[in-house]
Amino acid sequence: MNWKSLEDFGAAHADLKGQSVTILAPWLGADQALFTSITAYFEDATGATVNYSGSNSFEQQIVIDSEAGSPPDIAVLPQPGLAAELAAKGYLKDLGDETSQWVKDNYAAGESWAALGTYAGQDGAERFFAFPYKADVKSLVWYVPENFEDAGYEIPETYEELKALTEQIAADGEVPWCIGLASGGATGWPATDWVEDLMLRLNTPEDYDGWTTNALAFNDPKVVKAIEEFGWFAKNADFVAGGPASVASNDFRESPAGLFESPPGCYMHRQASFIPSFFPEGTVEGEDYDFFYFPAPADGSLGQPVLGGGTLFGVFTDNPVALAFIDFLKTPAVHELWMAQSGFTTPHTGVNMEAYASETQRKMGQILLDATTFRFDGSDLMPGAVGAGAFWTGMVDFVGGASAQEVADRIQQTWATLK
Repeated sequence: MNWKSLEDFGAAHADLKGQSVTILAPWLGADQALFTSITAYFEDATGATVNYSGSNSFEQQIVIDSEAGSPPDIAVLPQPGLAAELAAKGYLKDLGDETSQWVKDNYAAGESWAALGTYAGQDGAERFFAFPYKADVKSLVWYVPENFEDAGYEIPETYEELKALTEQIAADGEVPWCIGLASGGATGWPATDWVEDLMLRLNTPEDYDGWTTNALAFNDPKVVKAIEEFGWFAKNADFVAGGPASVASNDFRESPAGLFESPPGCYMHRQASFIPSFFPEGTVEGEDYDFFYFPAPADGSLGQPVLGGGTLFGVFTDNPVALAFIDFLKTPAVHELWMAQSGFTTPHTGVNMEAYASETQRKMGQILLDATTFRFDGSDLMPGAVGAGAFWTGMVDFVGGASAQEVADRIQQTWATLK
């Protein structure tokens, strides 16, 4: 632990003793306990008090409180879109060019992270309004090491090698992939993550950004190609467990089960960092299962893009303790203290990687540090009617037999109606 960074922070903010700050977040239960274990160090370092509130209706509450003129000093925002809306209405405070530059200089793919917290304010001018802290990684492929070893398969290091491995496994008479899109009313969302990862591997980050705002139309050939590329994996009867007809009906929580069958029902499963929660009870990370980075193309022109999510800290008042808390989040120790527990990865290049509580978290953290580009989940950046509506249902239609062009045209029509 870089305790000195915390000591230096405390020495610089000794004038806060006896003051307080309010923080509203969507974290409850275990997540709340983890976060408040971090805020305790802020209290120890400064003498100030942190009053934390968690809410299971956070998105609604922060808007209501802001409009009523009684916001918290700080809110933990899980979606850039929500942060952008609050900034446009004048509710968020500018965190300043200095903090924006700090992010660029101290986070891997720092330009990406700084852009994630930069929005147009009430006057239309772009400023840095939200500080990123705590990241999630989505560009992961899960597998069982023993299965790979028994079959003689090696971890692919390029996208081309991933496709070649898929073909090799099928040629050996085995099933390469387990894919499941069912999720109740949210059925289809796992496919949007696939398409987002493929957009970042077939196109530039600028194209991805344009796609999430519709500056690049949803039925542009570049997007259609990414959907078709998902179909290369999901619509091939030799490549996916149960065949294409089962993809939409397989529950995403149950779909990884094939990895653990004997003989294997599948060899690979693409999903975000949370998926081990649904692995069979008693399975051990690093032994019974592992993961690798969803690899980028071999030519290197698109670098090492990483798809993920994360939280952003926005300041709503002029309380000086709130800005001090943002400075607190810059210290390596504040990242390391959560790294040493669970459910936390960071792009902060100044942390000690040995602080991670597990090898799995450390490997995910390394993926973030190796990233040349980080992009937030695209469907979460799109209007709800598209990202959590037409995009989800369109992917179900696609695996059900519709063409990529037909699906993309329909999604673009939905976007057009919003304009």
